[in-house]
Amino acid sequence: MGIRKSTLENMVDKEFWKGKKVLVTGHTGFKGSWLSLWLNEMGSEVYGYALESETNPSLFSQLRLESLMNHYLGDIRDADLLRDYILKVQPDVIIHMAAQALVRRSYKEPVYTWQTNVIGTINLLEASRSLSNHCAIVVVTTDKVYENKELDYAYREEDQLGGFDPYSSSKAAAELVVSSWRNSFFKLKKNVRIASGRAGNVIGGGDWSEDRIVPDMIRSLNEGQIIKVRNPRSVRPWQHVLEPLSGYLILAEKLYTQDSLEFQSAFNFGPLVSNSRTVEDLVNQSLVFWPGQWKNTSDKNEPHEAGLLNVNIEKAASILQWKPKWSFKESIEYTVNWYKGCHLGQNVELITREQIRIYSGK
Repeated sequence: MGIRKSTLENMVDKEFWKGKKVLVTGHTGFKGSWLSLWLNEMGSEVYGYALESETNPSLFSQLRLESLMNHYLGDIRDADLLRDYILKVQPDVIIHMAAQALVRRSYKEPVYTWQTNVIGTINLLEASRSLSNHCAIVVVTTDKVYENKELDYAYREEDQLGGFDPYSSSKAAAELVVSSWRNSFFKLKKNVRIASGRAGNVIGGGDWSEDRIVPDMIRSLNEGQIIKVRNPRSVRPWQHVLEPLSGYLILAEKLYTQDSLEFQSAFNFGPLVSNSRTVEDLVNQSLVFWPGQWKNTSDKNEPHEAGLLNVNIEKAASILQWKPKWSFKESIEYTVNWYKGCHLGQNVELITREQIRIYSGK
């Protein structure tokens, strides 16, 4: 049975984004590449500030984004370079996604992780204090910012921040930065409005990172090898990459067009409750669309990773009128079909654009 097309209305206002100058930090990454192509699809004037992609292959290169947007290489930790670029662009919207985003890497490089995720966010907000134009800023963090007690409970935006590992704690600290800078400097600076988006456990075609279950699985399938699975019983709120991206876009629209403090806050973007499934469920569902085998390679000596995490999305639903569209099965089917197309030599830019169009109801 093929994938059914979404019958839901598109929640993102395409007319709003047409002609808008949008700066995406971290545009060479997985989520940044999807977002940049979506903005290009809607007619935005897209600017990017990021390091070179660290993966091979790179979704940024596969989508030919360097020819479709204003591509600038820079380190988010370089305050002067970042400030000069932001003031040169004078963006209408900034979506800040540049980050060290891997939990296991954060154990190996904790200082770099904190410098990038915390000081990088400070640098961006400090630079934005000099903007004279109207600008909406969405700082992307993660659903792992909460003090996770691994209970059967969906965390709300007002729950205690925490973070066991250096990645999660650095993102919780970035949330504190956003709140502090907003209260200290931007309440009186009415032309710049700031919010944060919390999402995680994102899947989708073109993620080639290490130590993530889907790209690790795809690499094994590509090579005809048995898939090695850590922590198969861990439960995660899986969502397709287009789900949280739509949330960031809608939040930015509200920030830009409406002078209301209810939008200048933190928002969870997660899937339907039915999408919170085990890693084992994710792998088994994927193998329906691309047959293979897997084995449990859990090691009690491996770095700690949470076994249970869920977030409550009622705030985004009530205030932003945002809700996820795709089921667990649909999210996996779109993801696996993207990789299968890539494996077969199909044009992945066309595949990606088509999935964006299906999701947004075109």
